[in-house]
Amino acid sequence: MDWVSWFDAPEYEFARQVLQRGVAALFLVAFLSSFNQFPALLGERGLLPVPDYLEGFSARRRPTLFRWRYSDRFLRVVCLSGMAIAALLVAGLPQLGPPWLPLIAFLALWLLYMSIVNVGQTFYGFGWEMLLLEAGFTVAFLGSDQTDPPRTMMILVAWLVFRLEFGAGMIKIRGGQEWRDLTALYYHHETQPMPGPLSRQAHLLPRPFHRLEVLGNHFAQLVVPFFLFAPQPLASVAAGIIIFTQLWLVASGNFAWLNWIAIVLAFAAVSDPAAQTVLPFLPLDWHTGTAGGGETPPWWLAITLAATLLLVVLSYWPVRNLFSKRQLMNASFNRWQLVNTYGAFGTVTKQRIEIVVEGTADEDPESGWQEYGFKGKPGDVRRLPRQWAPYHLRLDWLMWFLPLRSVHEEWFYAFLAKLLEADPQVLRLLRHDPFDGGRPRWVRARSYLYRFSTRAEFRETGERWVRTPLYEAIPPLSIRRTPGRRPAA
Repeated sequence: MDWVSWFDAPEYEFARQVLQRGVAALFLVAFLSSFNQFPALLGERGLLPVPDYLEGFSARRRPTLFRWRYSDRFLRVVCLSGMAIAALLVAGLPQLGPPWLPLIAFLALWLLYMSIVNVGQTFYGFGWEMLLLEAGFTVAFLGSDQTDPPRTMMILVAWLVFRLEFGAGMIKIRGGQEWRDLTALYYHHETQPMPGPLSRQAHLLPRPFHRLEVLGNHFAQLVVPFFLFAPQPLASVAAGIIIFTQLWLVASGNFAWLNWIAIVLAFAAVSDPAAQTVLPFLPLDWHTGTAGGGETPPWWLAITLAATLLLVVLSYWPVRNLFSKRQLMNASFNRWQLVNTYGAFGTVTKQRIEIVVEGTADEDPESGWQEYGFKGKPGDVRRLPRQWAPYHLRLDWLMWFLPLRSVHEEWFYAFLAKLLEADPQVLRLLRHDPFDGGRPRWVRARSYLYRFSTRAEFRETGERWVRTPLYEAIPPLSIRRTPGRRPAA
């Protein structure tokens, strides 16, 4: 068999369909999230306005379409354009044409979303942003229905999954003692950034089960990824294990699209025969490997090999990082955010401290305090957490980081100021405004210790959380006391 015929991988047609449509679907969610939240968080009148950020911005370091000018209207045009292109790819329409058509479509998604991420500041400082960008660029070279899937690009998608899983596993082993003594899951379900509807039930499982969870995690992240490059059906089995573990994380928490994109990308190692074994209703031509469009044109072969060479060369830095004693977590080594290093939860928080924001309409800030409700983060102790993933609630996520870093963040004081102004854009980010669009006279931030209630406590009180007041994180602020600086001690 010559190398040109090896280059074509017709037995991965189902994998290509999942990769292209799945990554496009996640781009659609990402653009929708930005359309709904970016103006309030980062827009012209946002908490961290992009126009102010661009004054000291280096476009050489962070490419973006907003380098010349930002406006909320332009941002919405970018988001709507991204959603439209992503929807076409989910429907499979560009894939019906020549291979350059889905290539251009995915590269457009990559450039449009990178433009948003690169001015998103702390609200876009999550590892799954660069993961989506890298995935979009890589699957852009998977071709169309007129050609067979290129084997080198399928291997590079599997290489992305390897870095995602193995990098996360190494971060944990090198991180907190709780991962090495198998106690990490005693705490994780309760203290994770945004619990889901099943998180409390997962937390209440017996401790021996939690130790098995940690062992299973180490196996799935430190051993299984190597088998993604093994002959079939071992590669498909390895992918299946990764997909299963990621589905458990989907069921037990809300991690935006992190788990969903891992599931989608893992299909790069699933062959058509393996897929049809599990899903026998798949079309027969995927099983026999005749779904591809025929011989690969020389020009497309040249483009794909050039992309392969680029990604292989850029792999030097993340490989070096994986074996470094000072392993970086969620870092990019180039301004295009390609071939990055990933990882999460090197340490697990043992206690859950929540910042609760309150306001009062009374002149005297000693009474009448009412609590603002957030969509995703814990607040009301009786409320069942919702499943939000793969949608990303950026404000709620950053609220989780406040007790871990500092409550005196610039964006948080700006948020308190917007509450005092009853800013409609910011209020739409919340689940509950106790003043129904009116202005409070005072706002403050208090900290509470949260823990899941036991089954006996829930039967007695109906409360899913037990919370204990700790301290006043930020004392009462009013319009007369500008919330842009720390209050005096």
